[in-house]
Amino acid sequence: MPNQNIDPIFQLIKSLTPSEKRHFRLNTNKSGSSEDLKFLQLFDALEQQDTLNETQILKQVPSIKKTQLANLKNNLYKHLLSSLRTFHAPQNLDIQLHEQLDYARVLYNKGFYQQSLKILEKVKVLALEYELPHIALTAIDFEKLIESQYITRSLSGRAEDLTQQATQVSSHIYRMHQLSNVALRLYGHYLKVGLARNQEDYESITAFFLENLPEIDYQNAGFYEKLYFYQAHVWYHLMTQDLKACYRYAQKWVDLFDEYPHMKERRPVLYIKGMHNLLNALYNLLYHSKFVQVLQQLEEFADDPKRRSNANIDTLLFLYIYTNKINAYFLEGKFTEGLKVIPGVLKNLEGFQAQLDPHRMLVFYYKIASLYFGSGDFKKAIEYLNKVIHHSNTSLREDLQCFARILNLIAHYEAGYDDDALDYQIRTVYHFLGKMDNQQQMQVEIFRFLRNVGNIAPNQVREAFITLKEKLIAISENPYERRPFMYLDIISWLESKIENVPVQEIMKRKAGRLK
Repeated sequence: MPNQNIDPIFQLIKSLTPSEKRHFRLNTNKSGSSEDLKFLQLFDALEQQDTLNETQILKQVPSIKKTQLANLKNNLYKHLLSSLRTFHAPQNLDIQLHEQLDYARVLYNKGFYQQSLKILEKVKVLALEYELPHIALTAIDFEKLIESQYITRSLSGRAEDLTQQATQVSSHIYRMHQLSNVALRLYGHYLKVGLARNQEDYESITAFFLENLPEIDYQNAGFYEKLYFYQAHVWYHLMTQDLKACYRYAQKWVDLFDEYPHMKERRPVLYIKGMHNLLNALYNLLYHSKFVQVLQQLEEFADDPKRRSNANIDTLLFLYIYTNKINAYFLEGKFTEGLKVIPGVLKNLEGFQAQLDPHRMLVFYYKIASLYFGSGDFKKAIEYLNKVIHHSNTSLREDLQCFARILNLIAHYEAGYDDDALDYQIRTVYHFLGKMDNQQQMQVEIFRFLRNVGNIAPNQVREAFITLKEKLIAISENPYERRPFMYLDIISWLESKIENVPVQEIMKRKAGRLK
């Protein structure tokens, strides 16, 4: 898991690309001051280390005293951030516009009000064109300050224009925040609880959604208002398990970038996330042909040499492409074939660990475990399920924690562990289920079966599997009981036991009917 205690300056230096390092060195070398020389020496010493060792740094750079090290590190950190800001400015319009605002402030302080106003006007126009209303409002407020304090000979009609602009942009920002607040809170609820577990959950989520989501004026709404409106609907319909509606709004989310094509370049993270949610909706609907098509589009975007590239974007592309590659193997029942992606996944998980949050790591481990389980390697499945089960923060995705434990119990049964090991797993699952706010019938039935399976006579085991399958099929007809089957395809596993064939053979057979 990511180490949150890594020294910030060391972590930042280890994340730099060769181009970023070269830019920093060139800019630091320009002045040639003794202070800058120390910065470079400290930078080089830190760069060469695999793990932070301050004692070694003091030996390597004798000119740096122990009492100076903390201040030098802080100053080096600021210099690096300043260098990175300059380096990445051409790719970030918001950085460029903030820089122009700084220039306008300098000119204002020098008393060159007309020059300052010209810059502010350009900033405002670009900010509004590229859907950056917060920057536009800052520019407008600055214009109002200059116009109200100084005679610029431009006040005739200007006061009304600025007042109207400020009102319009403020209203736009207010609506944006209303919508983004709803979308974010729904997403946070999804990460903690998952899908609606019962009618009470459904009514609670729906009440929050309807009470907090404002109406949207499509005719006058901007990019972000539409985006957050679609996002809120995606989370709401996902949690309430209206999968078709979730798909429709995820598609609207992606289509929005065709309506505003420049935003794909300006806000690639939002485009990538929209593609991932569209893929997730298609996966839940088992819409295989469309899923493959959209995944190919996402991979083509990742391979485009003209697209923006930074650690954040590259991390998300890795997460979403590999998550959905694994999902494609699930859809097709090709678990053994899917094992070939695991080394690449693990290598990237290590490479991006500073950028990854625990939730995404856990999802990957669960998916890797599912690949191993489906391919019949139950011991490797147990190894990765334990990474989920023993994670320190069990409040993340209670549903995922629960299914990891149930799948772990099944894997122990399949791997032929002795009675003591199986009894221990049964006790741990029982303990966890007892702490859950809301147990579902599927979880209870599977647990009850596995707890008693050791007492079933060998010639009656097949009949017991058939009985359990029939019970679970009946349970799955309840809309609020379908959620567990999205995480654990227990029906296919039971069919494999009944027919005495590998589970991936059952999955391949089902996949053939989907295409």
